[in-house]
Amino acid sequence: MWSFKKLNNWTGWGVFLIALITYTMTVEPTASFWDCGEFIACAYKLQVPHPPGAPLFLLLGRMFSLLALGDVTKVAYWVNMLSVLSSALTILFLHWTIVMIGRKMIKKSFEDLNANERFGLLASGVVGSLIYTFSDTFWFSAVEAEVYAMSSFFTAIVVWAAFKWELVEDRAESNRWILFIAYLVGLSIGVHLLNLVTLPALGLLYYFKRYEKPTLTGGIISILVALFILGIINAGIIPGLPSLAFQFELTFVNALGFSYGSGAIVFLILLIAAVVFGIRYSYAKGKEVLNVALFSFVFLLIGYSTYTVALVRSGYNTPINENDPSNILNFLKYLKREQYGERSLIYGPVYTAEVTGYKEGAETPIYKMKDGKYVEYTKKPVYEYDKTQMMLLPRVYSNQANHVKLYQEMLGIPAGEKPSFGKNLEFLFTHQLGHMYMRYLLWNFVGRESDFQDAWAINTFEDTSKLPDILRNNKARNNYFFLPIIFVLLGFFYMLRKNDKDLLVTILMFVLTGVALTVYLNSPPTEPRERDYIFVGSFYFMSIWAGFAVMQILEFIQKFVKADKAKWAIAALLGLTAPAILAQQNWDDHDRSGRVHQIDFAKNLLNSCAPNAILFTGGDNDTFPLWYVQEVEGFRTDVRVCNLSLLGTDWYIDQMKRKTYESQPLPILLSKDQLMEGVNDQILFNPKEGLTAMSLPDYLDLLHKDSPSIQEQTQLGETINTLPTDSVVIPVDIAAVAKSNWFPKQFVPYMSPALGWKLPSHNIYKGELIQLEIISNNAISGWKRPIYFASTLPNDQYLGLKESMQLEGYAYRLMPFKIPGANDGYVNTQIMSDNILKKMYWRGLADDKIYYHGDFYLGIPSVTARLSVYRLADQLVREGSLAQAKKVLDYLDQKMPDKVIPYDQFSASMVELYIAVGDATSALRIAKRMVDRDDQLLDYYLDGRYAYHERDVQIAIYEMNLVVSALKASKVNPAKYQALEAKFTKQMGRLQ
Repeated sequence: MWSFKKLNNWTGWGVFLIALITYTMTVEPTASFWDCGEFIACAYKLQVPHPPGAPLFLLLGRMFSLLALGDVTKVAYWVNMLSVLSSALTILFLHWTIVMIGRKMIKKSFEDLNANERFGLLASGVVGSLIYTFSDTFWFSAVEAEVYAMSSFFTAIVVWAAFKWELVEDRAESNRWILFIAYLVGLSIGVHLLNLVTLPALGLLYYFKRYEKPTLTGGIISILVALFILGIINAGIIPGLPSLAFQFELTFVNALGFSYGSGAIVFLILLIAAVVFGIRYSYAKGKEVLNVALFSFVFLLIGYSTYTVALVRSGYNTPINENDPSNILNFLKYLKREQYGERSLIYGPVYTAEVTGYKEGAETPIYKMKDGKYVEYTKKPVYEYDKTQMMLLPRVYSNQANHVKLYQEMLGIPAGEKPSFGKNLEFLFTHQLGHMYMRYLLWNFVGRESDFQDAWAINTFEDTSKLPDILRNNKARNNYFFLPIIFVLLGFFYMLRKNDKDLLVTILMFVLTGVALTVYLNSPPTEPRERDYIFVGSFYFMSIWAGFAVMQILEFIQKFVKADKAKWAIAALLGLTAPAILAQQNWDDHDRSGRVHQIDFAKNLLNSCAPNAILFTGGDNDTFPLWYVQEVEGFRTDVRVCNLSLLGTDWYIDQMKRKTYESQPLPILLSKDQLMEGVNDQILFNPKEGLTAMSLPDYLDLLHKDSPSIQEQTQLGETINTLPTDSVVIPVDIAAVAKSNWFPKQFVPYMSPALGWKLPSHNIYKGELIQLEIISNNAISGWKRPIYFASTLPNDQYLGLKESMQLEGYAYRLMPFKIPGANDGYVNTQIMSDNILKKMYWRGLADDKIYYHGDFYLGIPSVTARLSVYRLADQLVREGSLAQAKKVLDYLDQKMPDKVIPYDQFSASMVELYIAVGDATSALRIAKRMVDRDDQLLDYYLDGRYAYHERDVQIAIYEMNLVVSALKASKVNPAKYQALEAKFTKQMGRLQ
């Protein structure tokens, strides 16, 4: 008969195999949206991603990418497999952790367990680990190249190691486990900082073991000590040691005249010497606690040393090199995540607060490296606010215009009125803890309404006969019938009865990785995506409780059933219901196999550009996939992707000024000193009387020369550049441009010697300044380099140039002329038709077996495709090319059918176009599909749900109006759309 330890080991590897097979079958074959494209590109070539980076993840990702064996199209798959393996290992350690905690509740050693107790422990481990395996959030992260899967693994192995340490009686051996945990924590820093959140709970576990008679006071002190250790690691070690090293740098370089790096080297030597001395001293004096603490510090630093990857690789000026942490100045900014700004946590201003001044003497000096010294060239001010606009625990803090509007709508606060502390707390409990945490918890243990943004937890007992088809058939509509949450509660109360100490430890871990993290993150009223992946740690500890439901069930069953095999069979059958329903409900919306359009979308955007183009992009999803296809697959490396959200940083501008692959440097002439942090961050509008317009090249020349004629003094006494007018002109060499091969000759009559326009905002930020310089210098050189703006950008990022923009696919090309009234640009039908019909990729969009979530059919890919085709077909109709217009419309409908990517408001606009090209049959088919669907949605939303779905109602009415209006304005027989018009009239009547 096998020993229990052997059984437990093999059972653990069994659930590991189940998880591994599950995730391998459902893994994404290429780069997903959001950060995945960036991480894969950086792992493949060991580059530097956004701060604070993930060097250990990148090193391991690089190793996994080698398994592609030179096939660059397989690199993403193998980096994704790193997350698959990490997640499967998480399940392995979860099982072993549940078994270890369960044994303590039985109060026997593993060798003394009877058959019934063996079964109970193993079954608890299997059920708890499988519940987590098939849970919504964890499964989502397990099949893509993000850091959260590996972060979960480190949480799992650290918690397992802590409970393993608790079993060790030998003091010396138990100390070795502490060192192992310290090393794991250090390594985890190189993946994500979320793992650190569990440390205070481990302090409580340490206290319970070391003290036989724990007290409330002792428990609180142990937690506070652990919180202090967490603070030391998070603030004192991660950014603190490099900050201290920089102070040595200042002394040795500036005061003593040594070379760059000398102070950091001296600091490192002194640090090592101090630690060695401390260890020797602890040995000599027999101070065990000091010895363990110092060795733990050393092992943590060994793990943390993975960050040297960022320092080393950044020094090679890799194409992706965010923050350029190649020197200690930038390395500090990288670790401190300075580019993301700060959010007040304990005390700070609310959104109505205005700056009243600066705290004198509190400014942070900003240095640059110049002539062998660290030179202070400006200061970062600390702002002061009106004290009446400050409050404790500020939740409603963001003064972004859209955020302010949402605060007012959500909390019922009149415009201009300061939010009360009560309203502040209301936002904390309803939105941050409710919408941004409890909703996600219910997703994982009760079920989910749909994959629409902001979807709530499912109403388990809702009458589904009234559901619209688009909700009823949504693959992400998952109903677990409360089984997982029931298991959580059963296991929780079982632990409460059997082992209140470990229950307290797991409760603390749950709170720290859930509620406390929510309060710390202080989320704004809206996010660009769902953030459930942040709280996956708290769902991990709920799964531990869920596992112990089996022991509770078994304890109940054995009151009525005495035969071992019978009660085991019943307990197993009941216990597996929760993981079984999770697997059954979640499989279809977590299966990403076959999905590749996010990469095709990136290629389509790049293929919308002419050779050697400059392409301005704005966000993650129109940038990171492009980085992936260029860096990994080597696709269209002649196009320089220029992200506008990064263009205001000096390090990114420096990168844009260098050649990358086939892409030539961008024409930026401003010097490095003029682009440093704190310099030209914002150029204030200061209108000069009588100046109606100015030459942009001449203005930039004054800027290059730091001319006093465009400068003013700030409150701090600093000299800053200003903008004397918001109307600018750039030169156009009509003869040279007209002779060029790329220029469409039909537009020659629209040209003039200068192109003038009005900037959309008076104040110019650094990123916009760089855009203007690129455009100006390109114009001076004869418009030789194509400049494109992605069609995914918000309107304010087109710099007021839309009348001079030619749509050629998924991007607008800036042209040296203006078409008055073309407020959304104009379409070059010849180029755009060629790009869409011949150069774009549409793999898998017609396959209804592939799952596309809301990011696809409600986000950038579908919107960009349908809007682009609509613009093209509309222009073709205007030009009288009806056959070509119909070809384009049919092509998109074939490549992106409604059965896979549901029709949207741009599809509604195509009804009119189909009528215009003489295809009333297709027009009526789309019209009927959309009106019937919107009619169902409105019946559902207007039945007491309007307040929660106001935007959805408005979209549905808008679509119905577009469709019905197009049909009524056509020559289509009214009898063919009479029923559709009646439905629209009915819904309009309900809204009035």
